Amino acid sequence: AAQAEQHLPSAQICSGRLSSRCSGQPLVDTMSSEWQQSFRKHISDLPEIGSGIHYSKSADRLRRLVREGPLRLVDLRDEPERFFLAHRLLSEYATQVGPGFGIRFTVQVNLFAGTILALGNPDQVASLAMVQEKGLLGCFCLTERLAGVNSGLVVNTTAVWDEGRQMFLLDCPDDGAKKNWISQGLTADLAVVVATLILKRKSYGPHAFIMQLRGEDGQLVPGVSAEDMGDKTIGNDLDNARISFSNVWLPKTALLDRYSGIEADEYVQRKPGVTNMDMIGQRLYTGRTVIAASTLVFARTLYKTAMHYTDSKKCWHPKGSVALSEIPQLSTLYREADRELSRVEALRDVCESRLGECLRSSTIPDADLVERVACLKVKAIETSISLCFRLKQELGSYALMGGTGFEKMDYLQCCKFAEGDSRILMQKIARDRLQAFGKKQIGAVLEVTACTELGKKLMAGGKSAWNDNWKDVYGLAELVIERVVEEAAGSPALSSKL
Repeated sequence: AAQAEQHLPSAQICSGRLSSRCSGQPLVDTMSSEWQQSFRKHISDLPEIGSGIHYSKSADRLRRLVREGPLRLVDLRDEPERFFLAHRLLSEYATQVGPGFGIRFTVQVNLFAGTILALGNPDQVASLAMVQEKGLLGCFCLTERLAGVNSGLVVNTTAVWDEGRQMFLLDCPDDGAKKNWISQGLTADLAVVVATLILKRKSYGPHAFIMQLRGEDGQLVPGVSAEDMGDKTIGNDLDNARISFSNVWLPKTALLDRYSGIEADEYVQRKPGVTNMDMIGQRLYTGRTVIAASTLVFARTLYKTAMHYTDSKKCWHPKGSVALSEIPQLSTLYREADRELSRVEALRDVCESRLGECLRSSTIPDADLVERVACLKVKAIETSISLCFRLKQELGSYALMGGTGFEKMDYLQCCKFAEGDSRILMQKIARDRLQAFGKKQIGAVLEVTACTELGKKLMAGGKSAWNDNWKDVYGLAELVIERVVEEAAGSPALSSKL
C-alpha cells in the first residue's frame, strides 16, 4: 500500500518521540485498573459463547458491546491507550475462540469508526455517537477481488461526481473491482467504501465514502449485492463478504471530506500536503500494531496453558519422576520463548506509544515510525508462528487435543496477511533501506554489506533483477527488522560507514 505510506512534509508529520507519553512506560500501562476491569467484565462471556455460533449471533454480541460502551468509538483519537488495551484483552481469549470476534471488533473500532474519525468533517464524526447509541455495525470496503494482499493499494471501484444531480455515482465497473473479503459485510448496517473519485473525467485517486448498506429491515439498499465468501478453516463466526456496487447514488455528504471535497463542482484540497489516502493509511498502521500485539498475546497464552499442563504432567525418571517441564528441550524452549517474546514486546510498546501521540494530534506518523510498525508486524507474527509450532512439536498427543489452543493456530495465519502481507511489508522495508542507502552509505555493518551487494546485483540484472534476487531482498529486510527490534530492546547493532 505504497500510496498510503508516502512521506509528508515534516511539519505535518508526528514523530512522537520525546513526549512524556512516548518516552517512558508503555502507553497501555497508564490505563486505570478500573477501566481494565470494566472492559474485562463486558467481554467475560466470550469463552462461554464460543466460536461455533452463526455469524449473526456474533454480530449481535458486538452490537451489545458497542452500545454498552466501555470503549467509545472516539477513544481511538481521545484515549488511544484504551483502544490498544481493548485489543490485547480480547486477544487473551483467542486460543479459546479463535479470531472471529476480535477481527469483528477491530473492523468496527479501527477500520470503520477510525476512518470516519480520521477523514470525517465535524458532523460526520459527531454521527459516531448515534452509531454507538444504537449499536449499529459498520464494515470497511477497501480490498478488491483483483487487488488483494499481494497487490498493494489498487482501487478500481469508482465514485463519479454528477454535476446535475449533485451526487456521486458509485459503481464496480467489472468483477475485479468487487470488494473482497469484507469482514462484517453480511451483517453491517453502514459501510465506509473506498472508491476512486472522478470529477469531469479526471481521477483524483481513492477517497472514502460513508453510506447506508442496509435499511432498518436488514435488506441491502438498491444497487448493492453481497455474497458469502464461504466456509473457512477458522473464524466462521465472522461473516466475510464479496460486495458489489452497481450504479448506487450517494449524496454529496457521503464523501468524508475533512481534507478534500467538492465545492462549486470543483475538487478542493482543504489542507495542503495531506491527502485522504494519507489518513486512510493511518488505519493500516494502527491495524498492523494491534494485529501484531494480538499474536504476541496468543503465543503467551498458548505457552502459559501448555506450561500449566507440563508442570503437572509427571514423567518416569530413574529416581522417581520429573515434571514434563523439566525435560531439557522443553525447558530450553520455554526460556527462549520468554526471551524472544519480550524483545518484540519492547518494540510493540514503542509503536503503541508513538502512534498514540499521532492519534491524539491527528497527524501522520513519520517514516521512522512507519518502518517500525512494519517491522513489528512482521517480527511479531513470524516469531509467534515459529514459537507456537515448535511448542506443538514438543508436546506429543496433548497438542492434538481440543481445548488446548493448538486447534486455533490458524489465528496466526489470519494475522499474517491482514493489514499488509508479511512478504509485501518486507519488500517495502528492503526497498526503503536501499533508497536510504543510496543517499547516505551508513548504517549497521551487516546492512551496509547487504545493501552494497544487492545494489550491485540490481544494477547489473535489468528489469527482472528484483525478482531474481528475492532471497537477498528478504534477507536485507530481515536485517533491518532485527536491528529495529534490538534498538527497542536496548541493544543497538554495530554501525559502519563506507
